[in-house]
Amino acid sequence: MKWRRLNGQRIALPIKEAVEAAIVRETDLGHKLKVCIGSDSQVRGGVIEFATVIVFLREKKGGFMFISNSKTSQKMSIRERMISEVARSVEVAYSLCDLLDAYNVELEVHADINTDPHFQSNLALKEAMGYILGMGFVFKAKPDAFASSSCADKVV
Repeated sequence: MKWRRLNGQRIALPIKEAVEAAIVRETDLGHKLKVCIGSDSQVRGGVIEFATVIVFLREKKGGFMFISNSKTSQKMSIRERMISEVARSVEVAYSLCDLLDAYNVELEVHADINTDPHFQSNLALKEAMGYILGMGFVFKAKPDAFASSSCADKVV
């Protein structure tokens, strides 16, 4: 995965090193951090575009994020697409969890899945929740899943 900042600046370091550098910088500045990871996708023509974000929240001081975009032309049902979004988020969370634990940074995994059964994305809610919780992560769905439904949604 290639990562960038919101301003478009590429992140040259491996993502784990970039996250560690951000944690060290922010804690040295006296900020208490929380990390939220989420993904979103959009279907455009025959292509599905994905965005995965690592959102760093500074307690009462705003935040910033790292972004990764990718595309696939593989056909997917809405359920498959929702689970694929969750899988991307879990993959990133899993690669960073030992680092975040070492620095005592709270982690949440956000799923862009609606808890209201009237919405199509709700089809994947139980599977996504089981996947995320089964991996030992804190799970958030809409309307509390801002990393996926707001942050990733804006950069997909």
